[in-house]
Amino acid sequence: MSQIEITKKIKSFKKSIYVSGDKSLSIRWVLFASLADGVSKAQNLLMSEDVFAAIKVLKKLGIKVNTKNNIFKIYGKGINGFKYKKNIILDAENSGTLGRLILGLLINTPYPIKLIGDKSLSKRDFKRISDPLTKFGTTFKLHKNKSLPLTISGSKKLKPIYFEEKKGSAQCKSAVIFGGMRANGLTLIKAKKSRNHTELLCKYLKLPLKVKKKKNYDLIEVKKVKKIKPLNYKIPSDISSSAFFIVLTALSNNSKLLIKDVNINPSRIGIVTILKKMGVNIQFRNKKNYKGEVIADILIVSSKKLKAINCPPKLNSGAIDEFLVIFLVAAKADGISYFKDIGELNQKESPRLKWGSKILNKMGIKTITTNNSIKIFGNPNLKIIKKIVIKDYLKDHRVFMTSVIAGLTFGGKWNIHDKDSIKTSFPKFLDIINDLKK
Repeated sequence: MSQIEITKKIKSFKKSIYVSGDKSLSIRWVLFASLADGVSKAQNLLMSEDVFAAIKVLKKLGIKVNTKNNIFKIYGKGINGFKYKKNIILDAENSGTLGRLILGLLINTPYPIKLIGDKSLSKRDFKRISDPLTKFGTTFKLHKNKSLPLTISGSKKLKPIYFEEKKGSAQCKSAVIFGGMRANGLTLIKAKKSRNHTELLCKYLKLPLKVKKKKNYDLIEVKKVKKIKPLNYKIPSDISSSAFFIVLTALSNNSKLLIKDVNINPSRIGIVTILKKMGVNIQFRNKKNYKGEVIADILIVSSKKLKAINCPPKLNSGAIDEFLVIFLVAAKADGISYFKDIGELNQKESPRLKWGSKILNKMGIKTITTNNSIKIFGNPNLKIIKKIVIKDYLKDHRVFMTSVIAGLTFGGKWNIHDKDSIKTSFPKFLDIINDLKK
């Protein structure tokens, strides 16, 4: 069994690092490039199992992909270029982004396509995708009417739809955008605010998509797409991966870290807003705009005093993947932190809200948890001397990485199982940790 042990806290460090390419953008680049007319190239594509799963799925749909000197090329065959054959089985493996987004592109398949995933993905809710996509004229058969494996059967006469996305799920919204790109007429989406990479890529590619920003939601209009130009892209670093090193630095003694070329898309930096409110010293340097995305270097200096927070729910969707490490900061903060309306955490690779509470309890931090909220009773003087074992968490990469950061900053003896879980999203995580320890 792959596991690691952490027996001592990290020493102070002052370094500059690069983290891996943004996973959300890497998977979206792969999908858009497959629909383009001609060859698209990407640099700094995240080389993780989730992204490779996306590439394997496209190869099964007749799209050619190759790589040389870390430059990926996808030979797009146009908006209707997928080769649909009988009895195709597509494996999304562990990737919710891939599993959900690809369905929006398959709604015109003339033959039933079976979509499968690993044990973790097979427990996640796919009805939230099949319900709106059915309105286009597509039919679905889901396991227990909710999950994978599922079968999708397309339609030749795709009609536009109106869809209200109320959960703040960028995956649901993006799947419907992709569906709208195939349907005849105007598809309208009223979406709770969430990450907007799909919309920004559509805008950069000059596709027929309009966004009207309202206070609490976006109104998105999508028309049928006739042609997509090739997309050459240098993927910026991932803010979700950076989050672990932001928190590692904040909770370490006398440390300073610069993370280079990070995507700081405003819909993704909830963690920065939340941590600043808690007293963490974070600055953006060298801001620039790249094909619609905002990129910057992030400077973090370790924090001497951390404040508890009553976290405003409007920040949730912009930090949904980072709450586990935010909980670690709350554990060391002075006072009681309260996070509410975060039930969406339990729709991730594992029931993350439960796991966040479990890790804190093992550390000796009191929590009060409901299905939708958590109160964390911070202890600025917490010292851990006991042994802590983390296992059986559905191989959720973020549970593993959060546990590593906890062990390195709070002390104690940690035995953390399933280190291979990081291969889905951030294979270089432990390499960067080891460089910081030198």
